[in-house]
Amino acid sequence: MVTIKSQKEIEKMRQASHIVAIVYQELEKMMKPGITTMQLDHFAEKIIREHGGIPAQKGYPSGQKGVGAFPATLCVSINDEVIHGIPSDRVILQDGDVVSIDLVVYKNGFHADAARTFIVGKASKEAQRLVDITKQAFFEGIQYAVKGNRIGDISSAIGEFVEKNGYNVVREFQGHGIGEQMHEDPGIPNYGKKGRGIRLEPGMTLAIEPMVMVGKPKICVLEDGWTIVTEDGSLSAHYENTILITEKEPEILTLLQN
Repeated sequence: MVTIKSQKEIEKMRQASHIVAIVYQELEKMMKPGITTMQLDHFAEKIIREHGGIPAQKGYPSGQKGVGAFPATLCVSINDEVIHGIPSDRVILQDGDVVSIDLVVYKNGFHADAARTFIVGKASKEAQRLVDITKQAFFEGIQYAVKGNRIGDISSAIGEFVEKNGYNVVREFQGHGIGEQMHEDPGIPNYGKKGRGIRLEPGMTLAIEPMVMVGKPKICVLEDGWTIVTEDGSLSAHYENTILITEKEPEILTLLQN
């Protein structure tokens, strides 16, 4: 069931979203060769808790038999890792690494979710183009995130833009509604047909998240049961924000307001 948020609930989501935005602002400064993914994780958790939030992904159940709950604050996915990479003291960032981070904060009963992809040190042209196209795919999609349009209008815009630029979207994972639960209805694929899906209404809060691959659109899961990688070892990137459908333009909640 799709939930329509009240003004009071939206304000609570803004508070959680503000914490997410602050964390990313600080993490970007740390993206240097030699730092471990666990150092990024500890730093993010410290900021979240200092602002009265809870790292919602930590302890999140996998839903798969024999796979434990997610053990960290951040999902940190490097190069061919698409999503759900687990931070570690043994994983040290190298010059040129493509690092996708996904973060969910819970505060006052509501969630906020966003992802960013950073490049450590000097970027290759291929990596920079991938990151730029992935981010722009989000903005292509939310042009259609307006009252009266349908979910398929967003999905179609994202998929067409990515494929037009020579890349592929991940089809097995998608964006989602968000609020009191981390994952709510509706699902928001990164491909599809215009005019399909539920109609958008003011008060809906959505996490829209293009996941893009340089190579073939095939993925697999590592032995940890969490980390998703590209099957052919090609680079991947991820960009996401929590947005609010309004009477006019969509409001991006997880970006710092000027």
